[in-house]
Amino acid sequence: MAAVKHFYVLGLGTFGGALARQLNKNGCRVTGIDSHREHVEDIKDELYEAIIADATDFDTLQHLNLKDANGVFISMGEDISPSLLATLHVKELGAKRIIVKGVSKDHGKLLKSLGVERVIFPEAEIAATLADRVTWPNIIDFLPIDPEYSFMEVAVPDDMVGKSLMQLNLRQQFGVWVVGIKDSMTGKLEMFPDGAYSLGCDQLILVVGKQSSLEQLRNKT
Repeated sequence: MAAVKHFYVLGLGTFGGALARQLNKNGCRVTGIDSHREHVEDIKDELYEAIIADATDFDTLQHLNLKDANGVFISMGEDISPSLLATLHVKELGAKRIIVKGVSKDHGKLLKSLGVERVIFPEAEIAATLADRVTWPNIIDFLPIDPEYSFMEVAVPDDMVGKSLMQLNLRQQFGVWVVGIKDSMTGKLEMFPDGAYSLGCDQLILVVGKQSSLEQLRNKT
């Protein structure tokens, strides 16, 4: 049986609180820290540990087992100083995976220089996702797997229905590989279909390729 993952969330405002709740729903242990009692009280029943304390205080943080955590999330409002200070401290205390909510591009650069794994800008990321979904409604999901390549799930467009993968030749047309076909009604997944496979309506194509190739296919659908 896999070990239960343990995460720390420093800052339990709107974003940090939502993140902590979802990690808890995912079966993880979550230690939440915030200096505002009301933030902690609001979510304490969904936390493994609820701590009312200043997450920028080194003495407070050194009593936590940060070095063995699966990850430390930092979300501390619109002032960049607290998150930078908290990041510096958790890094010094041996945290291996640090993810921080960014406030600005310059803030993000500073955080990267401190060695955080990822800087996230929730509003910008949600806006970009929403814009993409209304622009290309056939694109169901998009998952980057490295700086060059991504997976993309595409609803079969009308002009591909009834055609075989060999006829469509998506690799030749767009430079993408079809790795699966999924029935959107039943959820049944056909992995690595051969060229004779004929596409139907209510199906999703799972493809992998370079970002530029996926963009070409996206614009086609």
